Amino acid sequence: MEEVPREAPRSPAAEALAEAAAETLITVDSPASMQELGRRIAGLLRPGDLVLLTGELGAGKTTLTRGLGEGLGVRGAVTSPTFVIARVHPSLGDGPPLVHVDAYRLGGGLDEMEDLDLDVSLPESVVVVEWGDGKVEELSDDRLHVVIGRAVGHEEVLDDVREVALRGVGERWAGAGLAELAGLTAR
Repeated sequence: MEEVPREAPRSPAAEALAEAAAETLITVDSPASMQELGRRIAGLLRPGDLVLLTGELGAGKTTLTRGLGEGLGVRGAVTSPTFVIARVHPSLGDGPPLVHVDAYRLGGGLDEMEDLDLDVSLPESVVVVEWGDGKVEELSDDRLHVVIGRAVGHEEVLDDVREVALRGVGERWAGAGLAELAGLTAR
């Protein structure tokens, strides 16, 4: 097998830091709590951030993004972009716009998403990609992965309960304060 050289060499310390992923697990018990978590995450976001959301249908990805939009202070109702693929929500103030993408129907990786010009939007925006795992990681070495899963247990009791794993990848997220978000029910 031929080894492919990296684009830019890093020092061993920088490589270790980039590989280290800050991870926080949070339990949310309602859609309102999921939206509040989104508002809290928005407080950590800045222009150029890429956020990947993973979870089954109905897990709460769009609800979390709605909270991100509220926290970022953007214009327009944040709804699922499933049928339009991407929506841009301009900032109502001096913050970054929110680009909300749904990659569910896109089979290819970054090549298929090139028409969306995410690489152009990313430096000045916060880009949130639902179903983006395995498709858009190449956009940035630094990204926030959010995985939302249903809590396992008796359906009547746990229907709205979700386990949310936040994992920051890259230097940007080292020490970014993800653990402080666990003010909701956390473990």
